[in-house]
Amino acid sequence: MSQQTDFPLPADLPRPVDDGACRHLTGMRLPHIILPSTAGRMVDLAALSAARTVIYCYPMTGVPGKPLPQGWDLIPGARGCTPQTCAFRDHHGELAELGAEVFGLSTQTTEYQREMAERLHLPFEVLSDAQFKLCEALRLPTFEIEGMRLIKRLTLIVRDGAIEHVFYPVFPSDESAAQTIRWLKANLT
Repeated sequence: MSQQTDFPLPADLPRPVDDGACRHLTGMRLPHIILPSTAGRMVDLAALSAARTVIYCYPMTGVPGKPLPQGWDLIPGARGCTPQTCAFRDHHGELAELGAEVFGLSTQTTEYQREMAERLHLPFEVLSDAQFKLCEALRLPTFEIEGMRLIKRLTLIVRDGAIEHVFYPVFPSDESAAQTIRWLKANLT
């Protein structure tokens, strides 16, 4: 299996700032929203049953051979979806040992996500919020580029149906899984 270092991030990426767009999330209950997954099933977010669920949200993954949107690297926090996903893949076993179920989430279609999930050999499902049901219900931060509305990078830790912790902004993206693991270890009870 390839490692996350297969997708190094440029050293000069602009750092996103905390604009307060996620301050309202901690303590919110996940709504009864059902999203399609790359495993071909529908996932009811209000019925997640793991001790903790990690939902890392990312703008979009690229497709090999297809250029990213013009100016992508200039958008603070946009670059790094594949390195972030690979980090969660590479640390999946450790997250599972901590009792955490992992989901990726973007506003791309399930068909688009499935190519990436297969190519990167993901051991977890990626959820599609292409209809912005979760984004709207939780008022998640988004941005637009080339006519696409995309979610800003953030990570939710869910416990007993409520958002227990939010990482926002997430930077650099390839350290997101390790940051999540550190938080889970520090908050085992």
